[in-house]
Amino acid sequence: MSNKRFLSGIKPSGDLNIGGYIGALRQFVMMQEEGECYFFVPDLHAVTIPQDPKELRERSRQIAALYIAAGIDPRGSAIFMQSHVSAHAELGWLMETQAHFGELSRMTQFKDKSDGKDTVSSALFTYPALMAADILLYQATHVPVGDDQKQHLELTRDLATRFNNRFGETFTVPEPIIREVGARVMGLDDPSSKMSKSNPNQSSYILLLDEPGVIRKKFSRAVTDSDMNVRYDWEAKPAVSNLIEIYSVFADIEIAEVERRFEGQGYGAFKKDLAEVVIAKLEPIQQTYAELVHSEELDRILKDGANRAAEVANRTLNAAKEAMGFLTF
Repeated sequence: MSNKRFLSGIKPSGDLNIGGYIGALRQFVMMQEEGECYFFVPDLHAVTIPQDPKELRERSRQIAALYIAAGIDPRGSAIFMQSHVSAHAELGWLMETQAHFGELSRMTQFKDKSDGKDTVSSALFTYPALMAADILLYQATHVPVGDDQKQHLELTRDLATRFNNRFGETFTVPEPIIREVGARVMGLDDPSSKMSKSNPNQSSYILLLDEPGVIRKKFSRAVTDSDMNVRYDWEAKPAVSNLIEIYSVFADIEIAEVERRFEGQGYGAFKKDLAEVVIAKLEPIQQTYAELVHSEELDRILKDGANRAAEVANRTLNAAKEAMGFLTF
């Protein structure tokens, strides 16, 4: 095991699609072989926008169960709820004191999520400071980020450096992990838009818990082009290139191999086989998920994970408080 330490989480504010598997869950599983891992469910982040309490509880359990079903081993990696480790909220406040108003104002996610709304939670504006706290609490050396989170990680790096310069070496400055293939899975109906459940067209996304028949139907309806050639070229063939990336990840083969496999076969055979490759990967995940999601075993795992996480987080929090001049014991 190396000296790398990873931290990441998936917000429980919606149903996970295959973009979440490719861009997050799959990476989480691989990171276990590379270093020490902390995987949390950022329920405090979820409430920056209104949430139905029953849905929040259910989705929080769902995300945690999917972590394990996808292959995260809770015996080696800590799996926990953000709200179960109070150090997140406390260091989040301390990071707010270090973040500048101008920095937070430039966050594009706040602009996107607040645009056109009459009322916006102040937490939606300040949550990048809490995100920084999430990462810095565990002295994470590496953090996987999608395209939409690069800006927030840069802020985290800036805050860690600023704090260290002002108060003495306290935090590790984390490095981003950005995967090229599959880093951003696009909609099946529009390759210019990220795959999202907020799309009113239900055929635009594949959910991790979709049944096989639903998956086959959605892929059969996926847009392509008139070329009929399974060739990877994002500029000329974005829709087909998106499907090729999905196939490459779920079949665990190189993009060039996907092209060779379907040379001269057209899109019908390609989309049919793509559906079966995705189903084969998702079915065992769905089975384990169903066994875990409402079990006492999941409760035990989350409690154990929170205790392990709190031990590390509280140590960092106390060091930060002492550096800033708070009385500590």
